[in-house]
Amino acid sequence: MRLFVRSPRKLHLTPAGLRLLKEVRKLFIRVERTYRAVRETDARFRAPLRIGVADGIAQPKLTQCLVNWRKVAPEIPLELTEMRALELAEALQREELDAGLSFGVPEDDAITQQEAWSYPAMALLPLGHELASRPALTLAELLAFPLLSCHSDRLPGLLEQIRTIVQRHTTTPTFAGEARTLSGYFTRIATGMGVGVTDAGHVAALCRSDVVTIPLHEDERIITFVLHKHQRFGLPEVLQRFVAHTKTLH
Repeated sequence: MRLFVRSPRKLHLTPAGLRLLKEVRKLFIRVERTYRAVRETDARFRAPLRIGVADGIAQPKLTQCLVNWRKVAPEIPLELTEMRALELAEALQREELDAGLSFGVPEDDAITQQEAWSYPAMALLPLGHELASRPALTLAELLAFPLLSCHSDRLPGLLEQIRTIVQRHTTTPTFAGEARTLSGYFTRIATGMGVGVTDAGHVAALCRSDVVTIPLHEDERIITFVLHKHQRFGLPEVLQRFVAHTKTLH
Protein backbone atom coordinates (compact mmCIF):
# COMPACT_ATOMS: atom_id res chain seq x y z
CA MET A 1 0.00 0.00 0.00
CA ARG A 2 1.41 3.38 -1.00
CA LEU A 3 1.04 6.12 1.59
CA PHE A 4 2.83 8.86 -0.33
CA VAL A 5 4.25 9.71 -3.72
CA ARG A 6 7.44 11.62 -4.27
CA SER A 7 7.60 14.62 -6.62
CA PRO A 8 10.78 16.49 -7.57
CA ARG A 9 10.30 18.97 -4.72
CA LYS A 10 8.19 17.31 -2.00
CA LEU A 11 6.14 14.33 -0.87
CA HIS A 12 2.38 14.08 -1.41
CA LEU A 13 0.10 11.85 0.65
CA THR A 14 -2.09 9.37 -1.21
CA PRO A 15 -5.76 8.93 -0.16
CA ALA A 16 -4.60 6.04 2.03
CA GLY A 17 -1.89 8.24 3.53
CA LEU A 18 -4.36 11.02 4.29
CA ARG A 19 -6.68 8.53 6.01
CA LEU A 20 -3.78 7.16 8.06
CA LEU A 21 -2.77 10.69 9.09
CA LYS A 22 -6.34 11.43 10.20
CA GLU A 23 -6.54 8.24 12.27
CA VAL A 24 -3.10 8.78 13.84
CA ARG A 25 -4.12 12.29 14.92
CA LYS A 26 -7.23 10.81 16.56
CA LEU A 27 -5.00 8.27 18.29
CA PHE A 28 -2.71 10.96 19.66
CA ILE A 29 -5.73 12.82 21.05
CA ARG A 30 -6.95 9.67 22.80
CA VAL A 31 -3.48 9.00 24.21
CA GLU A 32 -3.24 12.59 25.54
CA ARG A 33 -6.70 12.31 27.14
CA THR A 34 -5.70 9.02 28.78
CA TYR A 35 -2.42 10.46 30.02
CA ARG A 36 -4.12 13.48 31.59
CA ALA A 37 -6.84 11.31 33.16
CA VAL A 38 -4.27 9.00 34.74
CA ARG A 39 -2.11 11.87 36.01
CA GLU A 40 -5.14 13.54 37.58
CA THR A 41 -5.67 10.49 39.82
CA ASP A 42 -2.48 11.53 41.61
CA ALA A 43 -3.48 14.08 44.25
CA ARG A 44 -0.05 15.70 43.93
CA PHE A 45 -0.55 16.50 40.25
CA ARG A 46 -2.59 19.38 38.84
CA ALA A 47 -2.94 19.41 35.06
CA PRO A 48 -2.07 22.85 33.69
CA LEU A 49 -4.67 24.96 31.92
CA ARG A 50 -3.19 25.39 28.44
CA ILE A 51 -4.16 28.72 26.87
CA GLY A 52 -3.26 29.92 23.38
CA VAL A 53 -3.12 33.65 22.65
CA ALA A 54 -3.40 34.55 18.97
CA ASP A 55 -3.18 37.67 16.81
CA GLY A 56 -0.52 39.32 18.98
CA ILE A 57 -3.23 40.48 21.38
CA ALA A 58 -1.79 42.78 24.05
CA GLN A 59 -4.88 44.40 25.53
CA PRO A 60 -5.02 45.41 29.22
CA LYS A 61 -8.10 43.22 29.66
CA LEU A 62 -6.07 40.18 28.60
CA THR A 63 -3.55 40.84 31.36
CA GLN A 64 -6.34 41.56 33.84
CA CYS A 65 -8.07 38.33 32.86
CA LEU A 66 -4.99 36.18 33.42
CA VAL A 67 -3.89 37.94 36.62
CA ASN A 68 -7.36 37.58 38.14
CA TRP A 69 -7.57 33.94 37.06
CA ARG A 70 -4.34 33.14 38.90
CA LYS A 71 -5.84 34.76 42.00
CA VAL A 72 -9.10 32.79 41.90
CA ALA A 73 -7.46 29.49 40.84
CA PRO A 74 -3.91 29.55 42.26
CA GLU A 75 -3.84 25.76 42.47
CA ILE A 76 -4.09 25.36 38.69
CA PRO A 77 -0.85 25.88 36.72
CA LEU A 78 -1.27 28.17 33.72
CA GLU A 79 0.55 27.62 30.43
CA LEU A 80 0.49 30.33 27.73
CA THR A 81 1.42 29.86 24.09
CA GLU A 82 1.51 32.65 21.49
CA MET A 83 0.53 31.69 17.96
CA ARG A 84 -1.35 32.68 14.82
CA ALA A 85 -5.13 32.36 14.70
CA LEU A 86 -5.15 29.42 12.28
CA GLU A 87 -2.52 27.63 14.37
CA LEU A 88 -4.73 28.20 17.42
CA ALA A 89 -7.71 26.58 15.72
CA GLU A 90 -5.63 23.56 14.72
CA ALA A 91 -4.13 23.19 18.20
CA LEU A 92 -7.60 23.29 19.78
CA GLN A 93 -8.85 20.61 17.40
CA ARG A 94 -5.87 18.40 18.25
CA GLU A 95 -6.49 19.11 21.97
CA GLU A 96 -2.98 20.47 22.40
CA LEU A 97 -4.65 23.48 24.05
CA ASP A 98 -7.64 23.77 26.35
CA ALA A 99 -8.74 27.27 25.30
CA GLY A 100 -7.65 30.23 23.24
CA LEU A 101 -8.10 33.98 23.02
CA SER A 102 -8.32 35.61 19.62
CA PHE A 103 -10.12 38.15 17.45
CA GLY A 104 -11.71 35.07 15.91
CA VAL A 105 -10.98 32.17 13.57
CA PRO A 106 -12.87 30.97 10.46
CA GLU A 107 -16.14 29.20 11.29
CA ASP A 108 -15.61 25.55 12.20
CA ASP A 109 -18.16 23.15 13.68
CA ALA A 110 -15.47 21.71 15.94
CA ILE A 111 -14.59 25.07 17.53
CA THR A 112 -16.82 27.15 19.82
CA GLN A 113 -16.20 30.92 19.84
CA GLN A 114 -17.79 33.12 22.51
CA GLU A 115 -17.38 36.82 23.16
CA ALA A 116 -15.07 37.39 26.11
CA TRP A 117 -14.69 41.19 26.12
CA SER A 118 -14.65 44.13 23.75
CA TYR A 119 -13.25 47.62 23.33
CA PRO A 120 -14.59 50.64 21.43
CA ALA A 121 -13.30 50.92 17.88
CA MET A 122 -11.19 54.01 17.18
CA ALA A 123 -9.83 55.78 14.10
CA LEU A 124 -6.10 55.43 13.52
CA LEU A 125 -4.31 58.13 11.51
CA PRO A 126 -0.75 59.17 10.65
CA LEU A 127 0.62 62.34 12.22
CA GLY A 128 -0.23 65.40 10.15
CA HIS A 129 -3.30 63.84 8.51
CA GLU A 130 -5.98 66.39 7.67
CA LEU A 131 -8.40 64.70 10.11
CA ALA A 132 -5.85 64.38 12.92
CA SER A 133 -6.95 67.50 14.79
CA ARG A 134 -10.61 66.48 15.03
CA PRO A 135 -11.94 65.54 18.50
CA ALA A 136 -14.11 62.77 17.03
CA LEU A 137 -14.91 61.31 13.62
CA THR A 138 -17.72 59.50 11.87
CA LEU A 139 -16.83 56.35 10.00
CA ALA A 140 -18.04 57.99 6.80
CA GLU A 141 -15.39 60.68 7.28
CA LEU A 142 -12.68 58.11 8.00
CA LEU A 143 -13.64 55.83 5.12
CA ALA A 144 -13.39 58.68 2.64
CA PHE A 145 -9.65 57.82 2.78
CA PRO A 146 -7.95 54.54 1.76
CA LEU A 147 -8.24 52.04 4.63
CA LEU A 148 -5.48 49.66 5.65
CA SER A 149 -6.70 46.06 5.86
CA CYS A 150 -5.40 42.85 7.50
CA HIS A 151 -3.97 39.67 6.00
CA SER A 152 -6.60 36.94 5.77
CA ASP A 153 -4.29 34.18 7.04
CA ARG A 154 -2.47 36.14 9.74
CA LEU A 155 -5.37 38.15 11.25
CA PRO A 156 -8.55 36.51 9.93
CA GLY A 157 -10.77 37.47 12.87
CA LEU A 158 -9.71 41.10 12.95
CA LEU A 159 -10.10 41.30 9.16
CA GLU A 160 -13.65 39.98 9.41
CA GLN A 161 -14.57 42.40 12.20
CA ILE A 162 -13.17 45.41 10.33
CA ARG A 163 -14.96 44.35 7.14
CA THR A 164 -18.25 44.01 9.02
CA ILE A 165 -17.86 47.49 10.53
CA VAL A 166 -16.94 49.01 7.16
CA GLN A 167 -19.87 47.36 5.35
CA ARG A 168 -22.31 48.95 7.77
CA HIS A 169 -21.15 52.42 6.72
CA THR A 170 -20.14 52.24 3.06
CA THR A 171 -20.58 49.96 0.08
CA THR A 172 -17.54 51.27 -1.79
CA PRO A 173 -14.50 51.24 0.52
CA THR A 174 -11.02 51.79 -0.85
CA PHE A 175 -8.35 49.56 0.66
CA ALA A 176 -4.67 50.48 0.90
CA GLY A 177 -2.91 47.16 1.34
CA GLU A 178 -2.84 44.81 4.30
CA ALA A 179 -0.81 44.20 7.45
CA ARG A 180 0.24 40.83 8.83
CA THR A 181 0.59 41.84 12.48
CA LEU A 182 -0.93 44.40 14.84
CA SER A 183 2.38 46.17 15.28
CA GLY A 184 2.79 46.19 11.52
CA TYR A 185 -0.69 47.68 11.18
CA PHE A 186 0.25 50.61 13.42
CA THR A 187 3.61 51.06 11.66
CA ARG A 188 2.04 51.18 8.20
CA ILE A 189 -0.43 53.81 9.40
CA ALA A 190 2.39 55.81 10.98
CA THR A 191 4.26 55.87 7.66
CA GLY A 192 1.22 57.22 5.84
CA MET A 193 0.13 54.06 4.01
CA GLY A 194 -3.54 54.62 4.82
CA VAL A 195 -5.95 55.16 7.69
CA GLY A 196 -7.10 52.41 10.02
CA VAL A 197 -9.53 51.08 12.59
CA THR A 198 -8.22 49.73 15.87
CA ASP A 199 -9.48 49.07 19.40
CA ALA A 200 -9.05 51.25 22.47
CA GLY A 201 -7.32 48.40 24.30
CA HIS A 202 -4.37 48.32 21.94
CA VAL A 203 -4.25 52.11 21.86
CA ALA A 204 -3.71 51.98 25.63
CA ALA A 205 -1.27 49.08 25.48
CA LEU A 206 0.96 50.20 22.61
CA CYS A 207 1.14 53.91 23.48
CA ARG A 208 2.45 54.83 20.03
CA SER A 209 3.49 58.46 19.67
CA ASP A 210 3.84 58.22 15.88
CA VAL A 211 0.09 57.84 15.20
CA VAL A 212 -3.08 59.70 16.13
CA THR A 213 -6.09 57.88 17.57
CA ILE A 214 -9.52 59.53 17.52
CA PRO A 215 -12.83 58.31 19.00
CA LEU A 216 -15.64 57.42 16.60
CA HIS A 217 -19.16 58.81 16.89
CA GLU A 218 -20.60 55.36 16.12
CA ASP A 219 -20.76 52.72 18.84
CA GLU A 220 -18.66 50.10 17.06
CA ARG A 221 -16.60 47.61 19.06
CA ILE A 222 -13.73 45.19 18.44
CA ILE A 223 -14.37 41.83 20.14
CA THR A 224 -11.92 39.39 21.70
CA PHE A 225 -13.24 35.82 21.73
CA VAL A 226 -12.58 32.86 24.00
CA LEU A 227 -12.38 29.64 22.01
CA HIS A 228 -12.44 25.96 22.88
CA LYS A 229 -13.09 22.67 21.16
CA HIS A 230 -16.71 21.58 21.15
CA GLN A 231 -17.14 18.73 23.63
CA ARG A 232 -20.09 16.40 23.10
CA PHE A 233 -20.40 15.58 26.79
CA GLY A 234 -19.63 19.01 28.20
CA LEU A 235 -16.49 20.86 29.18
CA PRO A 236 -14.19 19.85 32.04
CA GLU A 237 -14.96 21.78 35.22
CA VAL A 238 -11.76 23.86 35.15
CA LEU A 239 -12.31 24.89 31.53
CA GLN A 240 -15.92 25.84 32.30
CA ARG A 241 -14.65 28.07 35.09
CA PHE A 242 -12.06 29.73 32.85
CA VAL A 243 -14.54 30.43 30.03
CA ALA A 244 -16.96 31.99 32.52
CA HIS A 245 -14.11 33.97 34.06
CA THR A 246 -13.12 35.56 30.72
CA LYS A 247 -16.62 37.03 30.43
CA THR A 248 -16.40 38.94 33.69
CA LEU A 249 -14.44 41.69 31.88
CA HIS A 250 -17.06 42.26 29.17
